[in-house]
Amino acid sequence: MIQKDESEWRKILSPSQFAVLREKNTEAPFSGEYDGLYADGVYVCAACGQVLFDSKTKFDAQCGWPSFYDAQPGSVIFTQDESSGLSRTGVTCANCGGHLGHVFDGEGFSTPTDKRYCINSLSLKFTPDK
Repeated sequence: MIQKDESEWRKILSPSQFAVLREKNTEAPFSGEYDGLYADGVYVCAACGQVLFDSKTKFDAQCGWPSFYDAQPGSVIFTQDESSGLSRTGVTCANCGGHLGHVFDGEGFSTPTDKRYCINSLSLKFTPDK
């Protein structure tokens, strides 16, 4: 696992990325560059480059953030998040510990897993298929 102190992360991340990935903030809904992107490729962690999601698992949940029904095996870690008075499951990068967003179960989307990984665009970088 990649470990850096806050000053090192601040050097490689924009202030907005730092707020999301390191301070667990959330970008405003419908503001992220990847919310409406449906090109073929992979989404990697903006902090460390770990492959997180394949575009084949992305779907339009109309929630304002990129949504995926599955992550790449071993790429993410789940944590209990009790912030904001809600009980949610947080999703972090298994390689660097960066906060990506949350995962929700059983919302009734017609996807193979019935999960919605609700992920901040600021925590991702898209790499198109060649």
